[in-house]
Amino acid sequence: MKEMYRVIGVMSGSSMDGVDVAYCEIYYKNNNWQFEIKVAHTFPYDEKWRITLSQLYKQYIEVFPKTHAFYGRYLGELINKFIKSHHLSVDLIASHGHTIFHQPAFGFTAQIGDGSAISAETGLPVVCDFRSMDIALGGQGAPLVPVGDRLLFGKYEACLNLGGIANISFTVGDQMKAFDIGPCNIVLNRVARWLNKPYDDEGKIAASANVDTYLLEKLEVLPYYRINGAKSLGREWINESFWPIVKSYPNMREEEKMATLAQHIANQIAISVNEHKLQKILVTGGGTFNKHLIGLIRKHTDAELEIPTDAIVNFKEALIFAFLGVLRIRNEENVLSSVTGSKQNHIGGALYGNFKELI
Repeated sequence: MKEMYRVIGVMSGSSMDGVDVAYCEIYYKNNNWQFEIKVAHTFPYDEKWRITLSQLYKQYIEVFPKTHAFYGRYLGELINKFIKSHHLSVDLIASHGHTIFHQPAFGFTAQIGDGSAISAETGLPVVCDFRSMDIALGGQGAPLVPVGDRLLFGKYEACLNLGGIANISFTVGDQMKAFDIGPCNIVLNRVARWLNKPYDDEGKIAASANVDTYLLEKLEVLPYYRINGAKSLGREWINESFWPIVKSYPNMREEEKMATLAQHIANQIAISVNEHKLQKILVTGGGTFNKHLIGLIRKHTDAELEIPTDAIVNFKEALIFAFLGVLRIRNEENVLSSVTGSKQNHIGGALYGNFKELI
């Protein structure tokens, strides 16, 4: 069995920044998994794709499979451009896709980006659809990143991701635990767009205004935050449970909403960190560059927050899906039941293309 894999990991998160593409060398050495992100790039979404993806959940039924195929071709084209511009030799593509539906309580999740289209476009083997098996086994289908946190970033007590949704992973005894804490950039970026900005640069907008205590109190008591054990969030919950509260204050300045949302995000992260007495935490994701948010988290916890290189901050999730793809083709478990709440640890991911030389 191969000991070194050259993998392209592809990730599109709920914050809608764009498509993260990372070319990684992943290898097994001295009984440990190791990695190197050789080159990586984020392809920003143009306005057409951003609207298409954000509105797909409410389109006519036939639009979904059409977009699934077209988006797969689009990802394949981006990957081809990436490979050509960096003169890369690639063994495997591992693509998360873009989540359109995530309703584990009703037994389904859907990440578009047809793996067969990606494979046909690039001529390379593809692993995708990482979440469906876990849902079928009664799990949340998320978070999946903790397997990589344990095997690639095990020197940290916990890993905190400040992406579209804030999530955390850590070890309790000999078991890995992880869950979605609450919304993060998915809500901050939307408020920023109301102010005609793509995002709140370094948290300057939030830092410029006062927190509204009435809005903050309403957000803090949302029932989701009281759920113990495996739990995950999707855009549906944010649209149905979170935004109606924010929009119930139509006369509040957008800057005050931004300040209040940043405080709320920091409060919920602090609750999770303090409850589990976490001390040494690796922090990644776009929210890491929000100095105001990081400052609020530090203010409300005693934890040491370590911010790594920009490559890991920006592309850790793409890296880990590349790693999950490697585990999949090696027929090794890449989903933990202690994290997702499924019936058992298992192997997730659908295969497209020719894997003869890799398996």
